[in-house]
Amino acid sequence: MVLSCGITWLLVTPLVLGALGLVSWRVSPHWHVLGALGPLVAAFVVTFAVAGRSGIADLLARMGRWRVGLPWLLAGVASPLALLAVALVGVRVASGAWPDVGALAGRDAAWWLGGLAAALAYGIGEETGWRGFLLPRLQSRRSALAATALLTLAWAAWHVPMFAYRFDFGVVEVVGFFVGLFAGAVWLTALYNGSGGSVFVVAAWHATWNVVNILALPVSMAVVATMSTLVMVAAVVVVVVWGPRRLAPATP
Repeated sequence: MVLSCGITWLLVTPLVLGALGLVSWRVSPHWHVLGALGPLVAAFVVTFAVAGRSGIADLLARMGRWRVGLPWLLAGVASPLALLAVALVGVRVASGAWPDVGALAGRDAAWWLGGLAAALAYGIGEETGWRGFLLPRLQSRRSALAATALLTLAWAAWHVPMFAYRFDFGVVEVVGFFVGLFAGAVWLTALYNGSGGSVFVVAAWHATWNVVNILALPVSMAVVATMSTLVMVAAVVVVVVWGPRRLAPATP
């Protein structure tokens, strides 16, 4: 966790300094993509240090483990798209009008490519570190729910620099962000455990979730808030139905 935060914080320091007005130069917002290297590099470095080549081989195998059964594969790849669809319909019903997607029409190629690169990088980078490395170790001595709570604390700390240059939140939004982070962590633990430890599945979910949020943010904050609320509901359902010990069915 310390190495992951250290790498990411160091890499995004130019963005933080620029956002706070502490330097005269500005860095492209696309520099943000480099922050994904923190959890990724830390996972490989620490895995090699504690488990050697066999540990690296196991981590790589879990990163490529996509044969997990169709339900779990769909849950990883398609569920964020389903959440977006439900949120769009919900906003349509509540407001009487579909969200205006015209805001996306004026975006240039750099915005689209930068957003896609960040979505993929953070999906792969974060999940390799948080679920691929940290979660199994936390779960070895405690329940899945307790492990997820501890992981969320580390995950939240890792996000701190981004509040300087990426998130424009008040107190209420910050609280909501961290509640949503815990709910997302519960759901990702369910995906990870249910898929038999597939980093591929959780990385696919995270990357797709990033994409749908990138698309929704310029269009409607109501859609974004609805999707986040649905993830919170899903997290509660996971705990109630599968229980805190595994947060997943007994047999993957």
